[in-house]
Amino acid sequence: MRRLELLAPAKDKVIGIAAIDCGADAVYIAGPEFGARKAAGNQVEDIAALCGYAHRFGARVFVTFNTIIEEGELERAHSQMLECQKAGADAFIIRDARIASWKDITVPLHASTQCSIRDSKRALEYQALGCSRIILERELSLEQVREICSSVDCEVEFFVHGALCVCYSGECLLSERLDGRSADKGECIQACRSLYTLEDEKGKVILKDKAVLSLKDYRLLERLADLAQAGVCSFKIEGRLKNETYVRNVVREYSQALDALVGQSEGKYGRASFGTVRADFTPDSGKTFNRGYTSLYLDGRRSRGWSSMDTPKSMGELMGQVAQVKHKGRTMEVRLTLRDSVRPAGNGDGFAFVHKTGIIGFRADKCENGVIIAKDIAQLSAGMALYRNIDTEFEKKVLSGRCRREIPCRVDVRISGDFNIELKALTQDGREIVSSFGADTPRCENPARALEMMREQLSKRASIYNFSVGDITVGTRSGALPLLSAATLNSMRRLLAEDLDRVECKRAELLNTPRPENPSALTPIVQDKRDASSRTLIKSKYCVKYELGLCPLHQKGISGRLYITNNSRRFALEFDCKECEMRVVDLS
Repeated sequence: MRRLELLAPAKDKVIGIAAIDCGADAVYIAGPEFGARKAAGNQVEDIAALCGYAHRFGARVFVTFNTIIEEGELERAHSQMLECQKAGADAFIIRDARIASWKDITVPLHASTQCSIRDSKRALEYQALGCSRIILERELSLEQVREICSSVDCEVEFFVHGALCVCYSGECLLSERLDGRSADKGECIQACRSLYTLEDEKGKVILKDKAVLSLKDYRLLERLADLAQAGVCSFKIEGRLKNETYVRNVVREYSQALDALVGQSEGKYGRASFGTVRADFTPDSGKTFNRGYTSLYLDGRRSRGWSSMDTPKSMGELMGQVAQVKHKGRTMEVRLTLRDSVRPAGNGDGFAFVHKTGIIGFRADKCENGVIIAKDIAQLSAGMALYRNIDTEFEKKVLSGRCRREIPCRVDVRISGDFNIELKALTQDGREIVSSFGADTPRCENPARALEMMREQLSKRASIYNFSVGDITVGTRSGALPLLSAATLNSMRRLLAEDLDRVECKRAELLNTPRPENPSALTPIVQDKRDASSRTLIKSKYCVKYELGLCPLHQKGISGRLYITNNSRRFALEFDCKECEMRVVDLS
């Protein structure tokens, strides 16, 4: 059986615990420094608390050290990794290959997506370095993923949901060139989400004030089986800057999909952690932050519709068409023709629509009798499509809805002739304990009722413990049963849960690849720094020409460069049609 892992982002300890509760098999989180999201750092004490919680379910915590580390930072990074390792970290996600030479770092090393692994040659280099897992570039086809998986012995992780960088991972210098803040140091300013004017070589404006480099979000919810068959073992959700509502919603949706895949696999697959989840909300990634969704290049062919040019922000779900707008001075009243199965607008909901000047948004002050009352927006008129990008009722349900994760447990009850009771518990992860109780009590006159009560009380969930009893067998030598009160049975159940909780969950072992004695002699990737003087700031599988129907090879479009301008900064777009790649080039 091959274990499949759902890997969730954690901005902090609270969100990490929420992800575990909603069904994540592992979470990734930054330590105090050296994570590729500088705004998402965490203290070691919080990482220790998160590890303690995750390990109760056999779930994992991976800590990110995936920036380029300067010479003067090596000692500090090493010290922080040792602290996180002591705190219980299960693996480190790294970019700087020199980490592989630190003998006292003994947990597995996972090569970050920032390592730009998009072919077998580079994958094998990181495996030879001692990385137990490689995290692949997102702009790959399923066939390329399959080829890489078949060429390595280490684990393979692949992103399945979340924001997409326009560039190949780890190869963007645009932020650094524009603002001095390097993506390689976790300080990306997301310049690819900015608005640009696009011109041809003659200065003709093709697009004005459009997010021409902004991609839609990735969503492979329906492709998990394809990726598993290709050899992927870990399915990663992007979003270490996302809030708790987003993480809970997306993790729950993907966990359900992974459970369905495992359930249909006839024992071929299992989950990488333990427990079942009961949730008080129905997840829907269409209702949470997204720029529209794409599967990008997964099917090995280029298509239009990869970009979110109209807006780099969330459009949300299509509600329907504006039927009528009454502009009343400072306010307006809007009536909609709703799409089937769409919930009507509610107070505080956020909306967006496309206008020739761009995307315009507004919030509902009040909704009653099918009418949205809001601050007046002159550009909104009948016939326009209206999107809801903030669904207040849904967000409240997700945030307040309880996700309870429990490890299934079977209990065998054995009762001796003198009414000594032995409870033997076996958990889903293989823990086995025996708790004994003496029952100085008379014989029960109604055995059937006593048996029913015993099963009923012992199967109740202990509120502070993470176990659920789903199967209870009762055996007695004499055939007689003791007269036990509900309070006594409840106490026995709590004591049994306490005994189980003292035994460590039997976690599935992570692959830990041996590291070479002299890793620096293996490969030139040891310190993979970017050339800060390079004129190429971005290299991408995404092509603006193809997106606009201007590809000279496939769409009879235009040849030559294009240019993008923002706040007087001008860059060239160059096109390598042989490799089917686009480059953003600095002209200064």
